Amino acid sequence: MRKLTVFNFISLNGYYKGSDNDISWHRHGAEEDAFSADSLKADNILLFGRITYEMMAFWWPSPMAAEAYPEVAKGMNSAEKIVFSTIIEKPKWNNTTVIHSDIVNRIRQMKQQPGKNMTILGSGSIVSQFAEAGLIDEYLIMIDPIALTGGTPIFNGLKSNLSLTLTDSKVFKSGVVLLSYKIASNAT
Repeated sequence: MRKLTVFNFISLNGYYKGSDNDISWHRHGAEEDAFSADSLKADNILLFGRITYEMMAFWWPSPMAAEAYPEVAKGMNSAEKIVFSTIIEKPKWNNTTVIHSDIVNRIRQMKQQPGKNMTILGSGSIVSQFAEAGLIDEYLIMIDPIALTGGTPIFNGLKSNLSLTLTDSKVFKSGVVLLSYKIASNAT
């Protein structure tokens, strides 16, 4: 069975994006860059909601991304990607498949089939939907040492409590903290 992981960075007050979808507040130094590059070596399928996908598809293929974060840009651009969208018909970013409807059941089916593990990046509404459906196996949350004046909470719209168990943690020199969680009943 495939594993579904969430990787998100959040502010101290729980926002995964600030006002107007701003993510410029996230600290992405050398250690975080190395962590991202290592994570991409797992060769997971990357999952995105449309808004996150469009931001990523704009940035990672750019010469600026290749210059600033060469290993991460290479990994992001070569990775297999799925975007959940009712609007996008023909994705412009290479290696991208669009799923237009019934996303919870499609991912539930994919998890039952052999193949690559999957990782959701950003995409808070997708995270909430999949968390509600019990599809997420692991949450990797990077907490930035900043409180934002506004934004969108990582679990915006969650209808049921989500009980998690901490399985690992890492502190980066920048002050960013990475916390790894599993669903409390599945924690080992």
